[in-house]
Amino acid sequence: MNRSELALELAREAGFDLTGIAPLAPPPAAGHFDAWLKAGHHGEMDYLERFRERILDPRKIREEGRSLLVVGLSHAREAIEFPGGARIARYAASRDYHNVMGRMLRKLGKRLASEGFGDHWRKIVDAGPLLERSHAAEAGLGFESKAANLLSKDQGPWFFLGELILEEELIPTTPGKLGSCGTCTACIDACPTKAIIAPGTVHSPSCISYQTIENSGSIPRELRAELGSWLFGCDICSEVCPHGWTAEDVSGRSGTHEAVQQAALGAGPIAWLTTPSAQLDESLRGSPLKRTGSVGLASNTAIFLGNQPSEEGREALLAALVSHPASKVRLAAAWSLGHGHGQDSGVRAALETATKAEPDPEIARELRLELE
Repeated sequence: MNRSELALELAREAGFDLTGIAPLAPPPAAGHFDAWLKAGHHGEMDYLERFRERILDPRKIREEGRSLLVVGLSHAREAIEFPGGARIARYAASRDYHNVMGRMLRKLGKRLASEGFGDHWRKIVDAGPLLERSHAAEAGLGFESKAANLLSKDQGPWFFLGELILEEELIPTTPGKLGSCGTCTACIDACPTKAIIAPGTVHSPSCISYQTIENSGSIPRELRAELGSWLFGCDICSEVCPHGWTAEDVSGRSGTHEAVQQAALGAGPIAWLTTPSAQLDESLRGSPLKRTGSVGLASNTAIFLGNQPSEEGREALLAALVSHPASKVRLAAAWSLGHGHGQDSGVRAALETATKAEPDPEIARELRLELE
């Protein structure tokens, strides 16, 4: 067994479902990423601009680095749906993958160091300055789809990516036939906000995942109804993908790593709107849902309650309209009351009262729009 085979074998022993080696060099999709960034498709994700040089050339991350060990961890699972139809992305019904994979990679790095691969390795899980999908495709873990996902023959789109930058020069894995999207446009056709503007190009500010997770401000008025039942993330492009179906049939969700199966979902949607922020943050500790913060999660919940009206939701929205301390949540509640309960005379009276009392000019303007 050569050194490259040994590194891959140790990665599999560490519990990773997919493994490969790529050269520590500019990723194949560097030009596409640079053009995407210059076109402003990244929205508020300014860190991509700050890390641009290192993303385009990962040798600038660690000068001593020579190879990139790329790993994948399955998170295939059943769709997550709460009472009332509220949905979150499948991966979010688990422990935070940054922590899970971070611990696994740290353990793997130490094991590799004990085998002489070098003491000064660097782990990266999603948040690092690396064009992960491009490097992973080069390492043979899958191919990049028209929805800008990475698709694996066995795992479909249902897996996380992580990397170790190693000091030893390893032989890159040679990908076999990885597959392709062919003429399929299911993801493009199914996206409710038309965020996939060209094969492989997603305009982030139009993406439901971006709006429900990354956007620190209020979700644009024209997109709120399109969020439908999604409170955190979105799996539509993956669920309609034929490669996603294949992965479900092959694995039956059994490939999900044990450490990623534990749910940390809190009390559910209505509680996410009505629970005090500090308490909600505490209940979501260790969950990916904490990424958007208690205010973001409450705002997303308010919009959902407008898209899926119910009497219980109406009462929660009325309470949030007058008492929630976050202006972003009050704005979302105002829109949802008008959108989902606008014919209710009690709602109209509440909006009129709230308009007169609202100290935030932006929300007062939103309230007046709902009254009109």
